[in-house]
Amino acid sequence: MAALAGLLGPTLAADLAGDLVKIRRDCATRTLERAAPGKFVETFVQCLQHIDTGTYDAKPSVDDYLGKKVENTSMPEGLRICAARVARSMYTFRNKRNIAHKNDVDSNTHDLAFTHQGAAWITAELLRHATGVSMQEAGALIELVQAPVGTLVEEIGGTRLVHADVPVKAELLILLHSHYPDAVAVDSVLKSLSRRSAGTVRNRLRDLHTEKLAHGDAKSGYRLTQAGHAAAVAEIKALAV
Repeated sequence: MAALAGLLGPTLAADLAGDLVKIRRDCATRTLERAAPGKFVETFVQCLQHIDTGTYDAKPSVDDYLGKKVENTSMPEGLRICAARVARSMYTFRNKRNIAHKNDVDSNTHDLAFTHQGAAWITAELLRHATGVSMQEAGALIELVQAPVGTLVEEIGGTRLVHADVPVKAELLILLHSHYPDAVAVDSVLKSLSRRSAGTVRNRLRDLHTEKLAHGDAKSGYRLTQAGHAAAVAEIKALAV
């Protein structure tokens, strides 16, 4: 998120946004093994250290910082108390609820939903401090850059299915959005859209590339550009309405 770079610096801003997208994507596809709440909280601790001192630890001691140090800083209360305590709760779920692995009794879907909401709230609070907008406006901005949570995209045996009655181009945008910012191999795209003509899918992929909505090729796969991400968000919002 470019809006966070002024507060956090470009590296931390990119790391935090990337961690949030991974959590959101895991919620959308219910692929719990890839969940990254621990990495998000570690990055958030680095963000707090950077805001407080201008520097941060390469490998921060999360429990020590959130439990003993952060509330004694001079940062705004929304960050040093509210956001820090939300992050500590997320880290507790990550450590104590075995959120990154399957259990016999799978409560992990609800655990991951909790950590997703916590990560979105923390990011919105940081965005609020970075831009001066209200929490409601910050939350709305967060919603626009995330993958959809719910039943729109489902993963079965490593193949993602888009549950929407849309043209091939829109289906491709939604599929690539669920993987964003990673590239997707053409073979994987064809498996996901196996109910479509393979020739049509390949042609629409080339169209996305020509229109600069996706970048890549048949060998390396395709990922959405910023314009493509915006187009995918528009498709998802239209379906939500």
